[in-house]
Amino acid sequence: MEVMEIAVCINRVPDTGSRIDVRNGVIETSRLNMVLNPYDEYAIEEAVRFKERHPAVAVTAFSAGGEERYDVLRKAMAMGVDKACLVENGKDDDSYVVAASLCKAIREYYPELPDLVFCGRESSDCNRAQVPLMLAEMLGFAAVSAVTKLEMHNREIKVWREIEGGIEEYVLHTPAVISAEKGLNHPRKTNVKAVVKARKQPVAHVDGSIEESPRILYGTFFSVERSRNCKFLETAGDLVRVLHEERGGL
Repeated sequence: MEVMEIAVCINRVPDTGSRIDVRNGVIETSRLNMVLNPYDEYAIEEAVRFKERHPAVAVTAFSAGGEERYDVLRKAMAMGVDKACLVENGKDDDSYVVAASLCKAIREYYPELPDLVFCGRESSDCNRAQVPLMLAEMLGFAAVSAVTKLEMHNREIKVWREIEGGIEEYVLHTPAVISAEKGLNHPRKTNVKAVVKARKQPVAHVDGSIEESPRILYGTFFSVERSRNCKFLETAGDLVRVLHEERGGL
């Protein structure tokens, strides 16, 4: 029986509850709690559900960066992913370079390209939502982003995505890249047995270094100073007057 190969691309991001400090124009990372990107959990869950419905499915997770990525790769295996691959020397601060590193790793890892690639809609740190579509273009795959519902019959995939005022429906044929939106599924919780087993699993390494210049260059970071000026007004007339005087008119 022919095995259907699914790749899942995942990222490591700061926990939204972490305090972010900026010192001398540089983000202080020592107190940041890093976690698996929440949108990537939907991508992992959907890939694992494919495997559970169809026994001839193999799922591999990819993450670009250094060995600090082991934690998110092992979490993916604890959720049910079969194998994990660290994309060494892959940068994580530029969408184009990340997509190119992942593309190179996927091409080198598989004898033939995978049938499906799942990604989260975006990373919660930069919120660009660029990597999935860039990766699809580099691989030569069809792509649909921000998918909220998915059905597959043989090699035909029907997907739904929410837009303002309605829902779009698409029919794709593999190979394809799909980015997962919140609501596609409910990611499972990992148990102790699965976590312990994942820690014992080997992680493959593929060189993701590329000769590409970043498309985004960062300058100095600084904290936004927010001040609040609260006023209590008695009547609607007072509100109109304040809007005219302090906000430049209606």
